[in-house]
Amino acid sequence: MALLEVKNLTIYYEKKGSISKAVNDISFSLEEGETLGLVGETGAGKTTTALGIMNLVPNPPGKIKSGEIIVNGRNVFTLSKKELSRYHGNEVAMIFQDPMTSLNPIMTVGDQISETIRHHDKLSRVEANIRAAKMLETVGIDSSRMAEYPHQFSGGMKQRVVIAIALACNPGILLADEPTTALDVTIQAQMLELMNELRAKYHTAMMMITHDLGVVAEMCNRVAIMYAGRIVECGTLEHIFENPSHPYTKGLFSSLPNLNEEMERLNPIQGIMPDPANLPEGCAFCPRCENRMDICTKVQPPDKELEAGHKVKCHQFLSKGEV
Repeated sequence: MALLEVKNLTIYYEKKGSISKAVNDISFSLEEGETLGLVGETGAGKTTTALGIMNLVPNPPGKIKSGEIIVNGRNVFTLSKKELSRYHGNEVAMIFQDPMTSLNPIMTVGDQISETIRHHDKLSRVEANIRAAKMLETVGIDSSRMAEYPHQFSGGMKQRVVIAIALACNPGILLADEPTTALDVTIQAQMLELMNELRAKYHTAMMMITHDLGVVAEMCNRVAIMYAGRIVECGTLEHIFENPSHPYTKGLFSSLPNLNEEMERLNPIQGIMPDPANLPEGCAFCPRCENRMDICTKVQPPDKELEAGHKVKCHQFLSKGEV
């Protein structure tokens, strides 16, 4: 059985006179030790999906309109406050995008790690401090820095502390929301290598939220491409990189520079993603798609399995009987 199953999840943000359809009927799963890359541009619904898995969608304005999130056989949306408190950290943990806002500036990094451990594992202060020191060493920071504050650390070191906090209680699932965005290229590579090592060491399943296909190639076993709140293509790393099929996925790869070819200009996807408060009736990518047909403007395409484990939402792959 999968560690995580997301079934027909729909999340809206509702404000006066406006409904923003952030996540629209998405489904996927995550197995033990696997890394899934959730890829898409800003506003695609990636972070909202992660907040849904954590059951941390701010309400108001966010509302879970439908769907289930099953972790270790339990529906996260039915957990009590006490169960949810244990669920965060013990079963699922999240690394947020910006370490600057994830850490408490007036607490030492050692206290922040040990506080997490004490909250979940009911250890004494001394025992929690010993484990916190080991976690710092695990992410490559000398334990002598336990008594220092976040402002005394570089950006890369802060991100290491955030990873230490997330892994302190050995969760089965780790959600990483653009964990390298605020870091320079050299530190990014170190962070990815560290996360790969820790994933292997702790047998942790991971969902890597990113817009960087290079990060996906480095980290992921499977890939889900997200656009306007929907997963438009999903499959193994080989499926997506060797046989991209949805026009949006193809556009993402076409917009990347090719080191083996001389190019005067990149080939970006024309247009912008639609406003989630005003999504078109049919396929959301239709206005930007060079292969669009009349049906694309009116009907939302269902999933089509191209090969085992490789699915795409696009009318060009459907036979007349499937439309």
